Amino acid sequence: MRSSVEIYNLRAGRSSVVWQTDRLVEAPNYAPDSSHLLINADGLIYRLPLDGMAPTPVDTGFARACNNDHGLSPDGCMLAISDKTEFGRSAIYTLPAAGGTPKLVTKNLPSYWHGWSPDGERLTYCGIRNDVFDIYTIGVDGGEELRLTNGEGRNDGPDYSADGQWIYFNSSRTGLMQIWRMHPDGSALTQLTGDDQGNWFAHPAPGDDKVLILSYDADVFDHPRDCHVRLRLMDMDGGNLTTLFALFGGQGTINVPNWRADGEEFAYVRYASVDDPAAD
Repeated sequence: MRSSVEIYNLRAGRSSVVWQTDRLVEAPNYAPDSSHLLINADGLIYRLPLDGMAPTPVDTGFARACNNDHGLSPDGCMLAISDKTEFGRSAIYTLPAAGGTPKLVTKNLPSYWHGWSPDGERLTYCGIRNDVFDIYTIGVDGGEELRLTNGEGRNDGPDYSADGQWIYFNSSRTGLMQIWRMHPDGSALTQLTGDDQGNWFAHPAPGDDKVLILSYDADVFDHPRDCHVRLRLMDMDGGNLTTLFALFGGQGTINVPNWRADGEEFAYVRYASVDDPAAD
């Protein structure tokens, strides 16, 4: 399997390749200063330059079983990771963006990080409690978690809007996975998509003028990798839903916030077989 880390420019309407490898890499985050991307591979977090050079590992201390739910704080000073080294189940930690010792945030497990509030004070995440997938928030220093959904289907993939007024997420409460939003206190719950595709991982753009989503065929369960998927763009209220392009991807393509700070580009991962000439 070949992983191709790419950047799509909205103005130009095309993608450019940042880096390709025969390793499995996932979930690019843009640094707030747009200087590099963060990706995960083999349980570690890597800093990926935008000039085609190979990535370098971030020191995450004891945390060496990181998954693809990670991201930088709005000011770029802190990194949130989801790692299972300590407890055997995913827990959320924060550490300095330059690297250091992870500090535990969530005592309830498993928990999978998905977004920072714009003021950097809270984290939003998917927590699985008694096999029920729900959306939570918690203070960046830990404490009691705030549960925002209550087992209405599977709820996953939360991300804050840039103004902090909304949390976008995907939910199967009406059957097929669709995109919803709510205020950070759980109020004003609204369904935004309702088509014949399985829609996941809504990421509002920094300008709060559009939302990027990943869409599967209706017969695909969950969010596996190695699928034919589409990256689609819509207005903040779900209107004008448009397909940007199709690709081979899924899990690992855009699991976490991936916009450049100016909202003109986003990063993603495309996958292909190393035996496929199209992968070159």
